[in-house]
Amino acid sequence: MRKILYDIIGVGCWLLSSCTTTVENAKQESILPQIYPDYIGVTIPVNIAPLCFNMADETAMLVDAIITDSHGNALHSQGKESVDFDLDDWHQLLGQNRGDSLSVTVSAKYDDGWHTYQPFSIYVSPDGIDYGICYRLIEPGYEVWSKMGIYERDLSSFDERALIENTQFEGCVNCHSFNRGNSADMSLHIRGPHGATLLRQNNGPFTAYNTKTDQTLGFCVYPYWHPSGRYIAYSTNATSQLFHSTDPNRIEVFDTASDLQVYDVGKNELLLSPLLKQDSVYETFPVFSSDGCSLYFCAAQSIPEGSYKLDSIRYNLCRVDFDPETGSFGDSIEIVLDAVAQGKSVSFPRPSYDGRFLCYTLSDYGQFSIWHHEADLYLLDLSTGESRAMTAANSEDTESFHNWSTNSRWMVLSSRRDDGLFTRSYFCHVDAKGNVSKAFMLPQRNPRRFYRERFFSFNVPDFIIGPTRFDGRNASRIINDDYRKNFGVRKEPSL
Repeated sequence: MRKILYDIIGVGCWLLSSCTTTVENAKQESILPQIYPDYIGVTIPVNIAPLCFNMADETAMLVDAIITDSHGNALHSQGKESVDFDLDDWHQLLGQNRGDSLSVTVSAKYDDGWHTYQPFSIYVSPDGIDYGICYRLIEPGYEVWSKMGIYERDLSSFDERALIENTQFEGCVNCHSFNRGNSADMSLHIRGPHGATLLRQNNGPFTAYNTKTDQTLGFCVYPYWHPSGRYIAYSTNATSQLFHSTDPNRIEVFDTASDLQVYDVGKNELLLSPLLKQDSVYETFPVFSSDGCSLYFCAAQSIPEGSYKLDSIRYNLCRVDFDPETGSFGDSIEIVLDAVAQGKSVSFPRPSYDGRFLCYTLSDYGQFSIWHHEADLYLLDLSTGESRAMTAANSEDTESFHNWSTNSRWMVLSSRRDDGLFTRSYFCHVDAKGNVSKAFMLPQRNPRRFYRERFFSFNVPDFIIGPTRFDGRNASRIINDDYRKNFGVRKEPSL
């Protein structure tokens, strides 16, 4: 394990190892440093990868950072573009300061010499985070797809692995889903000439399914696993898109019809209910409650066919009972959150796995919130029914898709706060009382260079508790094969 020792001598002079430039005669600034990404005052998991950063001002010739704790331990890094902390040293320092704060002092060298800024703190939460996240990387296009893939990232390091890319077949990969972060139960949707839904249970072999039936609108999308692993909730959506001529949101993706259904994996049956496939209602984004006895979803009143009054489509958060023993639905729908009465629209409900909270996205209208700059995240307390904005985690730009860690203490969220165009992954802490921390960007080595050279959006991030054990070559063989197993249907009696 590499150690860098230093002494502080007088004011503004740090003696460092021979491989770095001495920070000397530095001007002591009265302000905090402007760094990219903004990690000032964040709360981080004890097992997160090093928070490497650049100076936001690109004219800096060198950036230097020293992290100290209250026990006299220290960690140092200096670089021309970015600080890059030693991985082992970083994790040792965080482990020694679980539940405590670290102090970070940043200096930057410019043409006129060194500048040392006011120190800032980083709080190391005692709550760990899951092994990693899984996401799709996709260009931020509109009509067509180019290279894309599903990837997993180890959150304790910078290791990333491609699970499958569409260079292995012709088409698009999306709608990857796991059972509470356990990739032993996995669903993956393929669109295009080789369209299919790949399913596996208990790390068994993948089977390619045709999920479209003569009793449903189309293919099953937006999957969410039941905690038992027996069921998967899906929606079927007839989706269109339009470009705005003046609206800054640029594009609107909207449903012209949508229904819900639940798939019984063991019996290969879709469970349908007339309550969840009403022609006058758009139903979408189904998710099971933490106990598996409720199905939350978003619902909006449909608009006349051919109408383009898209800003009148607003979704409420709804709930229906679900009996896991019989696979049957309740006989009434409850409006959990009446967003329409507020002139707003709900999308992407996600209950925490401990049953305490439900996070959702709120925008002015519609359900495809990634293109809505006003979209923010809100937290619903399921024990009190109170709902409030996640102000500390939100930004002035889009916050959209999100998912909970398995311990219900961390959230990964999709945000366009960085440049308004590319979707990046951020994390925030949510404690047992619902207090939300400032969000921080997924760590990268030399983050500015990484994001400038990688013209992809991080799409639908989800936590995983371990490596996915996904065989991309075998999956591509299944995708390219013509065989598809058909979904069966078990229809509920009419009301």
